Amino acid sequence: MNIVTSKFREVLLSVAPVVGFVLFLHLTLTPLEPVLLGRFLVGAIALLVGFTIFLIGVDIGVTPLSTTIGSHIARSNKMWVLVVAGLVLGFLIAFAEPVIHVLGGQVESVTSGIIPKNQLVIVVSLGVGLMLVLGLARIVKNLPLNRVLTGIYVVVFIIASFVSPEFLAMSFDSMAAITGAFTIPFLLGLGLGVSRLKKDSKASEEDSFGLIGVTATGAVICVMLMGAIYRTESFTGSLEQAGLASDSVLRPFLVALPGTIRDAFVALAPIVGIFLIFQRISFKLSSKAVRRIMFGMLFTFVGLVLFLLGVNVGFMDVGSMVGYLLAENHRSWVLVLGFALGLLITLAEPAVHVLTAQVEEVTSGYVKRGSVMFTLGIGVALAMALSMIRILVPGVQLWHFLLAGYLISIIMSYITPGLFVGMAFDSGGVASGPMVATFTLAFAQGVAEAVPTANVLVDGFGVIAMVAMTPLIAIQVLGLVFEAKSKKRGVEASEG
Repeated sequence: MNIVTSKFREVLLSVAPVVGFVLFLHLTLTPLEPVLLGRFLVGAIALLVGFTIFLIGVDIGVTPLSTTIGSHIARSNKMWVLVVAGLVLGFLIAFAEPVIHVLGGQVESVTSGIIPKNQLVIVVSLGVGLMLVLGLARIVKNLPLNRVLTGIYVVVFIIASFVSPEFLAMSFDSMAAITGAFTIPFLLGLGLGVSRLKKDSKASEEDSFGLIGVTATGAVICVMLMGAIYRTESFTGSLEQAGLASDSVLRPFLVALPGTIRDAFVALAPIVGIFLIFQRISFKLSSKAVRRIMFGMLFTFVGLVLFLLGVNVGFMDVGSMVGYLLAENHRSWVLVLGFALGLLITLAEPAVHVLTAQVEEVTSGYVKRGSVMFTLGIGVALAMALSMIRILVPGVQLWHFLLAGYLISIIMSYITPGLFVGMAFDSGGVASGPMVATFTLAFAQGVAEAVPTANVLVDGFGVIAMVAMTPLIAIQVLGLVFEAKSKKRGVEASEG
């Protein structure tokens, strides 16, 4: 019961600020139709219950499964096993990540189906599989993380210079969206298992960080390459409010249920199948452990169905409608409310609380949780405000911010303690949780639809990428603070 209460509280803290934000705007600046508001509240309940069940399933099933696989890869001590496992597992875990399905659905909707959801999900999953191999090989071969990341981002921005603005925003949003509640625990388990191949325990601990940061770059690279085969002039973005056609609160949920069940099954079935096959071949876990993992995967499936229903039917339409009404009727409030939304979501995001505790523990209390929380909160709020400026002001483009942000992050990686570099790039998605990838993305698209000089395809995407960039700089700044404090403490000790 403790795990249920804990997970429910985590999700409630994440969802409640968004619900409060919508209700406040409904009563003040952007009154909503009763049916739409009712659907939003039902969606919030479905999301609350579904994501709670999903997280419980991840703890019971996904994390033990990934740790088992990682340990067996480590014990095999064979590079070909690492390559094959990285390709297959990277593809499957990305394919099962709920946030990337939400993003894929938005891309399909905005492009009127020219870019199908499953196509984007498959391309992203392929990129994750390829870069997971590189990330695992880096651990085994003891390659410096900052040099590997430098090489990767040089390639990323070279490709980005040839990509249309439409695909640039989608690409970086894909990279941020892939670091979600399913992917992160799976990759952490793999990283910890494979790092045992190394005999140096200190290096093993440091290199267990960074795998997520390397792996996620596969999404941006492959989506940009996909953009090379599309003629962007052949389609234009438009924001559809298909769900508003129904005058029923519950009917859209029932209509969407069969397709959502199918999507969740297709996402999770391959992972379960591979586990059962290798359980018979090599894992040989106890029947009790197998039952627990399977029970956890069932929880994950049920939770994923409810989560996707709540998001796709209840949240996305309201998010885009609130953004549209606000930009159309009260444009002067967009910047302020974008900043406030970023701050609310960050302070309520459970993963941020986990990260702040981790930083405080690693630094033995020298970097306080409060300072980490404040740094991330202000950073994400500024990222949201800059995203609104990008939509409102013609000529301001996403790459202006991303190029500067990632350039600063890479330069800092050469002067920041290695542990903090890995932690920073792993935590790139820590602030871009489910609320950013759902409500905030839809909110930005609604604003872009209402602004005559903006383009939903170019300006409506990119907000997830902006929010995800903040921790890269913030955590490294805290690493430098910790290093400075440590040196000062050493000087004082020697003088004493």
